[in-house]
Amino acid sequence: MTALQLHPPAPRRRVSRKLSVGGVEVGGGAPVTVQSMTTTPTADVEATLRQIAELTAAGCEIVRVAVPSQDDADALPAIARKSPIPVVADIHFQPRYVFAAIDAGCAAVRVNPGNIRRFDDRVREIARAAGDAGVPIRIGVNAGSLDQRLYRKYGTATPEALVESALWECSLFEEHGFTDLKVSVKHHDPMVAVAAYRQLARSCDYPLHLGVTEAGPLVQGTVKSAVAFGLLLAEGIGDTIRVSLSAPPVEEVKVGAQILASLGLRPRKLEIVSCPSCGRAQVDVYRLTERVTAAFEDFPAPLRVAVMGCVVNGPGEAREADLGVSSGNGKGQIFVRGEVVRTVPESRIVEALLEEAVKLAPTG
Repeated sequence: MTALQLHPPAPRRRVSRKLSVGGVEVGGGAPVTVQSMTTTPTADVEATLRQIAELTAAGCEIVRVAVPSQDDADALPAIARKSPIPVVADIHFQPRYVFAAIDAGCAAVRVNPGNIRRFDDRVREIARAAGDAGVPIRIGVNAGSLDQRLYRKYGTATPEALVESALWECSLFEEHGFTDLKVSVKHHDPMVAVAAYRQLARSCDYPLHLGVTEAGPLVQGTVKSAVAFGLLLAEGIGDTIRVSLSAPPVEEVKVGAQILASLGLRPRKLEIVSCPSCGRAQVDVYRLTERVTAAFEDFPAPLRVAVMGCVVNGPGEAREADLGVSSGNGKGQIFVRGEVVRTVPESRIVEALLEEAVKLAPTG
């Protein structure tokens, strides 16, 4: 048995309806998917498609594009047709862009009812158009753009306010027989978001899109998203996720994939187990870890690789990994599935790890 087979089973998922977003199944026990959003002007078709290709290569499975103007709406048919992954149109303020996105062949539409003018009056038309085209709709409620009626009732964007908004808008679609809905209730405070999603999960069986909105720069946003998503996904709540970062969207995808892998909700790829370094270290652990990570970036097989810098925890951690090195005194002991296979000079550690990794990788 390899180290990668020692993890406990993945959390049992909440039972939800299933819908299809451009052929990607969402909810109903389908795998949790990672989403992101382009940062290019949508009207710049080539730039947007280049970024979508980068996101796809990083592991993004569904991508959202903003549609704040008519020029952006006009670009949707080409983007939807050429994108390698399903495209969701993100609509605010102008309901006419919802119809443009459906006509353009987008895989889904995201609307925030709190900031769409006279949204309630357009639900019948939107439901008919989306239903006829087989296009799901995500009702995306955000703390920063909650319906003013609920601000007046609750005073602020409480979990109860977010959930009431979402369920009210769902009911408007349900009145017209439209139930191909996915719902999100995002907040910048991870614990408020967790409370809102827990309430929502108890109140409906729609698939849920998880997000901590305006989570912040890379480190802060990663931590806040990991806290919220970890709690919710461990309880089986959540069908799609987006890590919202003030960073290039590829970083959102990388963080999201790592969160899912850490919870056993998607296959692990490369996992680096490395020590934080301390006064015992006899090697530059930071530099060695960077070199190993770079060398294994495109390695095709899932491996846990331990990079350790001293003789206290090093041998034990290296034995628990598929592949590992315990470094010191200018040398590195190379471990393969718990056994020392050779000792190499420090300058050859990365090369030796790659050589052993190739032997472990399945052939054919």
